[in-house]
Amino acid sequence: MAWKIFERGMAYRDFTPASSEPSEKAHGATAWLFNAGMRDLSGEESQRRADAGEAFVLRFRVPRDTARCVEFHDNVYGHQSKSTADIEDFALLRSNGLPTYHMASCADDIDLRISHIIRGQDHLTNTFKHVLIFEAAGATPPQFAHLPLLIAPDGSKLSKRKHGPVVSVTTYRDAGFLPHAFVNFLCLLGWSPKDNRELMTRQELVDAFSFEGINHSNAVINFTEADPFDPKAVWLNAEYIRALPFDELAERLLPFIPGADLAKMRKIAPLVRERIRLLIDVRSVADFFFVDTLPPYDPTELIPQKGDLDLAHKVLQQAHGTLARTEFTHDALDAALRADAESMKIKPGQMFQPIRVAVCGRKNAPPLFETLEAIGQQGTLARIDEAIKFLERKPDESVKN
Repeated sequence: MAWKIFERGMAYRDFTPASSEPSEKAHGATAWLFNAGMRDLSGEESQRRADAGEAFVLRFRVPRDTARCVEFHDNVYGHQSKSTADIEDFALLRSNGLPTYHMASCADDIDLRISHIIRGQDHLTNTFKHVLIFEAAGATPPQFAHLPLLIAPDGSKLSKRKHGPVVSVTTYRDAGFLPHAFVNFLCLLGWSPKDNRELMTRQELVDAFSFEGINHSNAVINFTEADPFDPKAVWLNAEYIRALPFDELAERLLPFIPGADLAKMRKIAPLVRERIRLLIDVRSVADFFFVDTLPPYDPTELIPQKGDLDLAHKVLQQAHGTLARTEFTHDALDAALRADAESMKIKPGQMFQPIRVAVCGRKNAPPLFETLEAIGQQGTLARIDEAIKFLERKPDESVKN
């Protein structure tokens, strides 16, 4: 295709040695446009030097005899125009015979009969050269649409070298972003449906999309060195997690807890769905469900509000006996432990906290009765027993451990 353009007189050989070849960038106050000696070289001389084996670059002969503007309509940025007097004679083929990006992309688009070219805004200025190539090749230029770029908080363009984890899709996959939640987030970068919707299904995104909804300004991905995730992406992911059926959530959580079985995860999914934003959060929110022995925790956590270690000890002893003979269902556990609190003349919260910490290793945990039901009677009693033994140790032993 490049040689056909040459044969039509719209390109020429440039024999300028590589060491002194113009950079096609600004030189001083003016930009380099062409080497007049090469552009005006006769066809016979050009052919003779080529036949002699002299290396050359094949350049596009940008029209300069009369003033002309290269124009096209961009579906995002509107009418675009640039004078040929401001476009350099750009290369089509390098001195090694390989095509440049401009030539290769246009040849590919023509060959594949591309109807729309949708690409980053940083290619907007290249389009004037591409329109010239399409015309010289006898092809109708496709429609163009240039999209705003994704940039970092400091205004720099996102790059693999500088922002590796932020631009790597595996970072989001391994952290537990749901595929469609991430797609939804990406779609809202630089585009909006103009009706304030944010959570949209794939089909809703398809139906709502239009070039008119694309912003002209670049889109900022908000992240820090410590956290590669944009808060908006995390929020969207949490919303989609909360909408998942429990069985599907359990299946998606399974890879994040090595060795966990699906049956147990199905019990846990309803307890964590409202408490996680990323699937990987299950490791910190529900870790105590998947260990045989809890890691050490602060014994003062066992102390109920307006109580002391002695009250915590009495609560756990009472609970151990009660839970040993109670059916492990939500309603039965609720009734039995509330009855214990009443008999001990303490508030239900004072009854529940020592049990929660003994079983979970912390105060902040999913609802108590559902948690006990998921852990099971044997596991619950074993953990309460360990907490009782912990409280019965001598003070110096408790501090040491």
